[in-house]
Parts: sequence; C-alpha cells; structure tokens
Amino acid sequence: MTHSAQMNPLILAPLMYALNSREQAGDPVQFWLRDDDAVEPTQPLEDLLTLTERYAIPCTLAIIPARSSDALAQRLFTTEHVAVAVHGWSHDNYAPDDEKKQELGLHRPLNEVVSELKRGYTLLAQQHAPNFVPLLVPPWNRIDPAIVLELNALGFQGLSTFGAPTSSAIAMVNTHVDIIDWRGSRGGRDAGELVKDIVELIENTQTPIGILTHHLVHDDAAWQFLQQLFSTTSAHAGAKWVPVDHLLPASSPDPGLPS
Repeated sequence: MTHSAQMNPLILAPLMYALNSREQAGDPVQFWLRDDDAVEPTQPLEDLLTLTERYAIPCTLAIIPARSSDALAQRLFTTEHVAVAVHGWSHDNYAPDDEKKQELGLHRPLNEVVSELKRGYTLLAQQHAPNFVPLLVPPWNRIDPAIVLELNALGFQGLSTFGAPTSSAIAMVNTHVDIIDWRGSRGGRDAGELVKDIVELIENTQTPIGILTHHLVHDDAAWQFLQQLFSTTSAHAGAKWVPVDHLLPASSPDPGLPS
C-alpha cells in the first residue's frame, strides 16, 4: 500500500468543522466500517487489517461463505478488531440480464435460497467462531423482502444493505458511503465528494454512519482517503468508531448455531 501524495488539508476542512460541532454538542458521531468480498488472505486484505489496527478502527468483513478459505480463518483467528459477517452464499447472480444483479432474490425457489443462507451462517460461525456476528450482508446490497422474513429463524440478528433502511422485520445496520466509483473509474471516488457525503450525514442524521469498502479493488486514491479519514476521526472527540456488534440487538450469552 503506497500513497503518492498527501490529501489537501482543505478537502478535510468541512469534516473537521462538522466533527467540532458534534464535539461541542457532546454528541460524537458514530461510524462503523464494512468491507465486502473477503475470501482468502491477500496483500490488499493485509493492508486493510494493518490500517484499521493502526487507528483502532473496528472492521466488519463480509465474507463469501462458499469461497471462504481455512487460511482466512487462521489469519483472522487472533485479529481482535475484526468481525465476520455472512456475505450471501456464493455471490452468484441469478437475476436475468435486464435486471440488476441479485443473489438473494426469488429467481430461485425460496427454500433453496434460505437453505444456502443457513449453510453459510453455520459455516462461518464455525470457521470464524471468535469473530462471527449474526449479520447478513446481501451481495450487491439487494435482498427480496420475502427472504428478509426468514432471517430471524436462521439466527440472524441484523441485515446490512446500503442507504436508507427498507425493512422492519429485522434490525438494519446499513452502510451509507461507498468509497468506490463503481460507475466510473472503479477506483476510489473523489475525496471532496466523499467528505461532502459524510458531512451531510453528520449534519442530518443520528444514525451510525456506515463506511463501505472493497479492499480487493482499492487503488491509491481509495487507500489514501481511508488513511486520512481514519487518522482524522480516530483522534477527534467528535467521532467514535464502533464495532458492529454494538449496533445489533443484545444477544444471549450463547446464541449457538441455527437448528
């Protein structure tokens, strides 16, 4: 992970102003971090783990169960600042070409989709026992409402998509700011635009702000922005990074595996 240039401090000025306001109000903004598509140890994953550990940022890894390796489980076993969430089952698209990509839709029988989710929950709960959280992250942030209704019975305590919550059947722990420019460069988005989005959320919502990353596709701009965001917020009394399990409903001491 390299950083060719430091971000212009003026870009971060609106963020500092917003955080100062929250500090003065005694109401620090809560942030949480979700990173999608982990399956095995890679250098980009090492970069993410190093960066988040340096600034004491709790990190939720959405792992694809069907592709998750034992090597990844071994790597994360003693990584205390990481939580593991269930990223669908295989991250395969079952929607037709004229629809947006979706794994957790009703393009297949409901019981088939639910069976895969149960399998994914059980697998990751066993592989990543010290780090596992009963949170479902649908691939492409899309899930049919009929499947949402099945999640509590599978053992899930929360659902994480993107944007404003759309479900009341289960606790929603959404992300709100995606640092990747998927429709353009497919690298890091413009830092000024990212800061603008974050500041707007700080000023207009009390909901914990979810930052969404994808370590496997980060370019230098994405890593640079994350480093600046983490260094700015982790040292500021107007901000607090929280583990995702603090945002889920209180659980029993031993929820166990789904039956």
